[in-house]
Amino acid sequence: MHVAWRLTKKTGQNHGTKYEYKTDHFPILKGVGKLAHLKPIIVVDSREQAPLPISRFTCQVGTLRTGDYSFCCGEESFAVERKSIGDLVSYCVGENRERFERELHRLRGYHFARLLVVGKKESIQSGEYRSRMEPRAVLATLNAFEARYNVPVVFSPDPETAAKLVESWSWWVAREMVESVNQLWRGTHGRIL
Repeated sequence: MHVAWRLTKKTGQNHGTKYEYKTDHFPILKGVGKLAHLKPIIVVDSREQAPLPISRFTCQVGTLRTGDYSFCCGEESFAVERKSIGDLVSYCVGENRERFERELHRLRGYHFARLLVVGKKESIQSGEYRSRMEPRAVLATLNAFEARYNVPVVFSPDPETAAKLVESWSWWVAREMVESVNQLWRGTHGRIL
């Protein structure tokens, strides 16, 4: 789904400046049912070393300001930061922690932000990672990050399931964005993102 519209400026006599909206790429929909066949284009950050196997949607590589996954035209409101268990544990201590906290801080400004951990929470609880950090400390750090930065932590058992989560979140957030704009065009009052 590529959301685009143009704004043209017209100057009329005695009326000042008037703006005319052209919606040739963004038709007003009669209902959200017309969105069912539209799919967002997933943007994978160019620095992502092992991208998730996104299969249901088109992907393109781009440079995201923050996060590893977003979708076209949603880069400023939707971000998913992906970490493996090993990466996550290494980002809980030392210099890596400061850098990771800056990333989480940037995610606070997004309408939809998630920290997607590829692996099971039980793997952390049983200490199945390379670090001397205690499992309780890792989980406490995650809880603190979630509360401090208002970024929910979601565990996914494998990359395939994680990819499906990114696809699902992208579709629903894009759908809500389109519906909000559609309501503006129709002049109805709806939830604005």
